[in-house]
Amino acid sequence: MGNWKKAAAALLLLAMLSGCTTASPSSVEDGTAVGGTPSQQQAGQESSSQSQAPESAVSVAPEQQEVPSDSSASQTSGEIDQDKALSIAMENASVPEDDAYNIKVERDGDNSIPIYDIEFETDYGDYDFEVAIDDGRIVGADYEINEEWLSRLGGSQVSQEDAKVIAASKIPGSSREDIRIQEEGDDGRTRYEGWCQFDNMEYEFEMDPETGIIFDWNADLQD
Repeated sequence: MGNWKKAAAALLLLAMLSGCTTASPSSVEDGTAVGGTPSQQQAGQESSSQSQAPESAVSVAPEQQEVPSDSSASQTSGEIDQDKALSIAMENASVPEDDAYNIKVERDGDNSIPIYDIEFETDYGDYDFEVAIDDGRIVGADYEINEEWLSRLGGSQVSQEDAKVIAASKIPGSSREDIRIQEEGDDGRTRYEGWCQFDNMEYEFEMDPETGIIFDWNADLQD
């Protein structure tokens, strides 16, 4: 009888020892095994949450597409078209658009400069212009107005200083100090004769003092 009690006590002690060292299934699932330290328990919880979290999608930026440079566009971006060139010429000549007819605009070259060669007529004179294609600069001009039309075209009397201002307004970047002018009247009609050298251009003109109209204008690109 004493041996039986001893055997039962030994089995009870063995069962107790086994319960202290073996974690229950529930403790394994939630990561809190019996006998583990708090840091070990927390690590088990983080490991469990990470294993259950879905994989995050990695955002990959698409390859940047290289936009090909348009070399032809960069070379011609500053060019003007024929309509613009004609408008520049008419504005410089003070000719309304409705007055012009027999208009011709052609691409050409002068002193290695690509230009628009412009011709047009009015009832009071013929006009020739050369306008640079790349920047719209007038590099040549020649026109003469029939003097019989001067009084019909209107205007008002101008002094020599006024005449300088009018002439300078037709030469971009110039001022009246750049204009040389004198009064002439050999043929019985008073007129102002003037000239100017500016920005590699040479200008000669005649102006009617009674109307302020330039009736003879010549502009040439210097070599």
